[in-house]
Amino acid sequence: MKFSHNCTYNLFAFCTSFSYRYAPWVLLIALLFTVASAVYTARNLGMNTDTTDMLSEHLPFRINSVKYDKAFPQDSGILLLVLSAPTPEQAYSTASRLAASLKKDSKNFSDVYAPGTDDFFGRNGLLYEDIPQLNHIADHLAEAQPLIAQISRDPTLYSFIGLLTQAVDELNKGQYLELGPVFNGVSETMDARLAGKSRPLSWQTLFRGEPAKTSYQEIIIVKPRPDYSELLPGKQPILAVRTAAEQIGLTDDGPIQLRITGDVALADDELKSSLDGMEVAGVVTFIMVGAVLYSAMHTVGMTLAVLICLGVGLILTAAFATVAIGQLNVISIAFAVLYIGLGADFAIHFLLRFREMLENGLSANDAIYKAGGEAGVALTACTVANALGFYAFIPTSYSGVAELGIISGTGMLISLIVTFVIGPALLRYLSGRSAVEPNGRKTLGKALEFSLKWRKLTHISVGLLLLLAIVLWPQIRFDYNLLNMQDPKGEAVQTFRELLASPDHSPWYAVVLTEDRKEIQQLQNNLIKLPEVSKVVSILDLVPSEQEAKLAVIEEMSLIMGPGLSVTRSATHEHTIPQQIQALTTLNTALDRYLVQHPDSAVSASARGLRDSVRSLLDRLDKADAGERQKLLRSLEEDLLSTLSVALQRLYNLIEAVPFSEQELPESIAGRWHSHTGEYRIAVYPSEDIGDNGLLRHFVRSVQQVAPQATGMPVISLEAGDAVIDAFFQAFSLALVGVVVALLIMLRSIKYTVLVLIPLLLSSIFTGVFTVLLDIPFNFANIIALPLLLGLGIDSSLHMVHRSMDNRVENEILIHTSTARAIFYSALTALVDFASLMFSSHKGTASMGALLTVGLAFTLICTLIILPSLLRNPNRQRVVA
Repeated sequence: MKFSHNCTYNLFAFCTSFSYRYAPWVLLIALLFTVASAVYTARNLGMNTDTTDMLSEHLPFRINSVKYDKAFPQDSGILLLVLSAPTPEQAYSTASRLAASLKKDSKNFSDVYAPGTDDFFGRNGLLYEDIPQLNHIADHLAEAQPLIAQISRDPTLYSFIGLLTQAVDELNKGQYLELGPVFNGVSETMDARLAGKSRPLSWQTLFRGEPAKTSYQEIIIVKPRPDYSELLPGKQPILAVRTAAEQIGLTDDGPIQLRITGDVALADDELKSSLDGMEVAGVVTFIMVGAVLYSAMHTVGMTLAVLICLGVGLILTAAFATVAIGQLNVISIAFAVLYIGLGADFAIHFLLRFREMLENGLSANDAIYKAGGEAGVALTACTVANALGFYAFIPTSYSGVAELGIISGTGMLISLIVTFVIGPALLRYLSGRSAVEPNGRKTLGKALEFSLKWRKLTHISVGLLLLLAIVLWPQIRFDYNLLNMQDPKGEAVQTFRELLASPDHSPWYAVVLTEDRKEIQQLQNNLIKLPEVSKVVSILDLVPSEQEAKLAVIEEMSLIMGPGLSVTRSATHEHTIPQQIQALTTLNTALDRYLVQHPDSAVSASARGLRDSVRSLLDRLDKADAGERQKLLRSLEEDLLSTLSVALQRLYNLIEAVPFSEQELPESIAGRWHSHTGEYRIAVYPSEDIGDNGLLRHFVRSVQQVAPQATGMPVISLEAGDAVIDAFFQAFSLALVGVVVALLIMLRSIKYTVLVLIPLLLSSIFTGVFTVLLDIPFNFANIIALPLLLGLGIDSSLHMVHRSMDNRVENEILIHTSTARAIFYSALTALVDFASLMFSSHKGTASMGALLTVGLAFTLICTLIILPSLLRNPNRQRVVA
């Protein structure tokens, strides 16, 4: 088929000649228009980082999610404040103070809920224990009551050590006392203090007869007021939390630690991790891209021309986005990446074609005319194909991708205009002269001759890769877990994963809503039968069973404790350092005696541990001066007795429990399970770690069989992933149909249309295979790379096929033309641009960089190696262009 000087050729030839001739005016107008566009964009373009708005509300799972958010708005868009402390008393008191502080800040928070410090649970918490556990607590209180009463009257180290000595003496007399937890707790506290750390003794665990844990947590659920016009919507509320924490004395190096996670913190951390280092990486990438362009152009001027065209086109595309949509989202912001990858392709092809004309002996005016006409025909075809491919994303239910399609599709049209209007004007001043003679540029062509000399080997290799694809293609997967995309070292991610491992605090659970109260119990019964479910919680569980029997045990505890004890400290309780050392020595002697007489008793191991700790303490005191002794003993006294008052107060609150019904639940609690619009919430917790995609799907589908209306984070993650896959499948199907139709119209040949599509399809298949081999599943981030690979694939193969169809150069071997060089350097420019993404701490960004790098490499191979072997005409004589 022969391309004559048709309308398209003449239009672009005239346009480039006009711009070249009137370059000063064209550049002046372009400068004014670009500056105006940049100012307008900077003042008006917004940023919406709310990812929930990017999927259509008409999708079933979105309908359920929106209904849930309206019924229980306090459960969505939250911050989870996780306080970790050495003792439950410290965690409780710190959480109480922090929650009280945050409740005063109505500017940044609309709701603050700390269930562990709520007055209702603080008074009725024992009613949620089972009767055997209550009896166990009562027995321990009975044994500990004399100790508690005495130490309350004289809360000093001297008194406490004396009481321990008395207890050891009673053991020696044969009396049974369960002192193992006490001995262990005191020993751990002493050892920590000797190591220079603070680990207070938990009196609450002693009251309840529980083994001490290394850490205790309290969680505060905060509903922030995010600002979605900001790049980091949760920045100000998170800063307010940090400020409040500092005001109550929390420090980064203190024993009590505050960590922040939850939807808002995870979203902000994800955006920050994806942007971290972008400034430095951007500069390095820009320099490397410039180096690649220079190696292609061999002149600084033409390299600058490409970069200027890129910059102008990017600004104009952003201005269009501002006018057409008004804001960017976390998906559509990728238009910049797409534009750089494809926009450079346009400029490189035109400029290299212009230089080729100069090298063939044409004058500048003739070269600009002919290059404009020939490149204009090819690039128009590429633009139409790319624009149709991007516009095919508009009808999808994934609005984030639909907006990306609108912006990027129009960006291709803008790139075409910029290339043929501003590009020729820049060449008037920046074209320069090539640093390398034409015959010196044979390296690429000679390297590509391999595919022609070893044509059969090329085809066999393709066949083997296709066989491998048949085996591996079913293993291609989509990772629905949003956490897997983020920086695993981020505080929000690490804290969230820790919560997932906790059956009591896991934030990942399914939610079922029902308006029929009678249906709650039936749903709970059906859901709890599922092997994928560990527990099911509803408002019914907030009213404890067997309240009368439990209250009887609680009444017994009240009698054991007697009238309210309080910890009082007076000057008369002061003891000298020698007195305290003597008390420790006496305790050490008592423990030695007990261990000699009862070496195999139930508490001998605990007693031996305490004896060793006391000896170490005495050794330290013996070597210390008076000031160090006083400081050490005061610190130890604080560690042993500081939590007593809080533990006693919480205990007395608990033994004041009274019976209650559902109607008597406070609104702050009941409202989280029964909405003002009438819906009841049922929380369904998984029995396994649903961070695994297979287990996530299994859990969600099992719950949906019982309750199709289920929602919650696990359901949303799975359904959103399926919706994204469906949206991209729909978009790519439409894009493929549109591209095929456009190619048939423009090329007027089924054969050449198929040849254009072969590299695109092969590179897609090979890229899919390597996602399996490299263990890089598709996810919500890297799937954005597919439109770029589609665009570059169409561009590259269309350029090659179009050049091969140009019968005016009958003896030309394609791989030696400027077209092949332009394809190579365009792809290399994009590779340099995207390869840097692989080193991002954000796993989603890194996987996108890897996918783009692999995909572009295969696009290059399929276009420059496989396609020429299919296009080769053996009757042609090689002529180097």
